[in-house]
Amino acid sequence: MPIYLHDDDIPDNFKFNDVVAIDCETLGLNPHRDRLCLIQISNGDGNAHLIKIRSEQKNMDSMKKILAPNLCSMLSDSKITKLFHFARFDVAVLYSHYKILASPIFCTKIASKLVRTYTDKHGLKNLVQEILDIDISKRQQSSDWGTETLSESQKEYAASDVLHLHKLMSNLEKRLERENRSDFAKSCFSFLPNRSRLDIEGWKDEDIFSH
Repeated sequence: MPIYLHDDDIPDNFKFNDVVAIDCETLGLNPHRDRLCLIQISNGDGNAHLIKIRSEQKNMDSMKKILAPNLCSMLSDSKITKLFHFARFDVAVLYSHYKILASPIFCTKIASKLVRTYTDKHGLKNLVQEILDIDISKRQQSSDWGTETLSESQKEYAASDVLHLHKLMSNLEKRLERENRSDFAKSCFSFLPNRSRLDIEGWKDEDIFSH
């Protein structure tokens, strides 16, 4: 599988497809504290592009220059579907760093929970194994993504997080349609950017819809 490494942004001549798979690697699970280190994307063509985030600054309203303009343009493009697994976290991380709420969205984890009600295993490894009969390693999940030079194992792990999402999406869309839950899923996906923003703004654990 071809893996391409870039610094801070995707190249100017890169052409995004209508659906782009995206994943993020951070130093931890707290977007306020833990730095965004790597963004992986794939057009679904078997290639993985890893964007090493070397800039420590975050986008600010006062900044005249937008960090990663090509990536940010894609994230905000309403004609490009952003494909995630567990979009709630990745969208929050991207919003925290770039101040852009990615949309529209398809989340394979939410789709899985809506149609694979026969199991409570909705991790990417479980989905890829059941649906695609491929065993992916999660050994590098808890590694130092802030290191100056990524190891080959880290690159392969990062790539595997986006290379299978298009095929998973295709399978899960068929299941959603079969179970008459496509519209329900779309409603969930539409709310995801705001769910991620609630997390960032301080309502991660509070149910604002409760009595």
